[in-house]
Amino acid sequence: MAKALFGHVGGPDPRMVSEMRRLQQRVRDLEAELMRLQEQNDALAAEVGHEDDVLVLDREPALT
Repeated sequence: MAKALFGHVGGPDPRMVSEMRRLQQRVRDLEAELMRLQEQNDALAAEVGHEDDVLVLDREPALT
């Protein structure tokens, strides 16, 4: 029991700290990918521009 208490109050577990850093890096990577994809989507949307109006006229109504 003394070992369990010592581990609990002895400071952060190195494995937990390592996992936290890994997860924080993963979040940063995913946020960077999200930004890249949003920029790519914005560029594609701007590229389509006025062609989108023509596409709307060609579409059939959705079934409800």
